[in-house]
Amino acid sequence: MTRPLAAAACLLAACASAPAPKPAAPAAASLPGPGGHSPRLGNFSVSLAVKDLAASRAFYEQLGFRAIGGDQGRGWLILQNDASTVGLFQGAIKQNTLTYNPGWGRSAETLPDFDDVRDIQRTIEGRGIKPTVRADEASSGPAFLLLTDPDGNQILVDQHVSRPGK
Repeated sequence: MTRPLAAAACLLAACASAPAPKPAAPAAASLPGPGGHSPRLGNFSVSLAVKDLAASRAFYEQLGFRAIGGDQGRGWLILQNDASTVGLFQGAIKQNTLTYNPGWGRSAETLPDFDDVRDIQRTIEGRGIKPTVRADEASSGPAFLLLTDPDGNQILVDQHVSRPGK
């Protein structure tokens, strides 16, 4: 272990052994981003590019996850534990991706009110973020946009339902 990694490990170990102070809950007014509106990105999961779907499934099941959807024969599964959702994709994506699903709750149920992916796109573009792939503004059904953060991480905003009625 290199010296910086060893120092970081010691710091993390100390933090893990001492109770962390509880941060004060932020005031609702401090949460929105520039422009006063924080886009509701939707249900969050991590989509992982895996080499061996069966081995990855077995590993995550040992961590307490269970398959709730997908098609292992087609190379993808969605797994959940009590608080987390992980998508396993063999051959379908090139890199691990942070995924948000506007319009979906944790169990893929359609929400009555949410920010449409095209509205999210307009908000973030107004803040200077340029999507790698844009949602079709002329559409109203399912759509997605893809972003890349400054470190090269992919962020997928993938809406599977039609625009909410307003």
